[in-house]
Amino acid sequence: MTNEWTKPEHSLAYLRRAKRQTQRQMGDETLLAELPGDCRRVLDLGCGAGHLLGLVLERFPEASGVGVDFSATMLEQAQLRFGEDPRVELIEWSLDEPLPQIGVFDAIISSFAIHHCSDARKRAIYEEVFAQLRPGGVFCNLEHVASPTVAMHERFLSELHIPLEEDDPSNQLLDAGTQLNWLREIGYEEVDCYWKWREMALLVGKKPADAAVSS
Repeated sequence: MTNEWTKPEHSLAYLRRAKRQTQRQMGDETLLAELPGDCRRVLDLGCGAGHLLGLVLERFPEASGVGVDFSATMLEQAQLRFGEDPRVELIEWSLDEPLPQIGVFDAIISSFAIHHCSDARKRAIYEEVFAQLRPGGVFCNLEHVASPTVAMHERFLSELHIPLEEDDPSNQLLDAGTQLNWLREIGYEEVDCYWKWREMALLVGKKPADAAVSS
């Protein structure tokens, strides 16, 4: 599997394109609305340049956030964004590896990152996230999911003005339904796709308030 995200030019091209994607703004807003009102600590998986983590900290200025990403280029952009903000910690980490043991979080979020992992690793991440959420905490994954047909996938690329030959070979897309079933099986509640536009989907699950705290 080719992972283009090791190339700085690929990361920078994505950032330029993302600025033009107005569709994801509603996904962002829906995600923010599902975070706990008392959110004080958040983990962003595949934080990129810090777009989503920045929105969370704007909404919850008393919160602190940890962002993890394996792309040095993305982390450099995130460092430029947050500067010396004491609320933010950035960690270089591949999502192909078990999540770092860095405490318990009120919310764990991700934005268009987990789909670069294998299906087996996707499910393992969802289990690791569940373990690191506080009881009552929420997992929000604004994700790139698979279309039911090739034609629908090609229409999605066309809507974003992405030529078919430039489709990202790093993607390992999976349908939303399978991933929602995984969340239910793991033990999340209130599981649903809270927002969707073509291949962009917000998958949400909440850890039961009476769940045991993981050691």
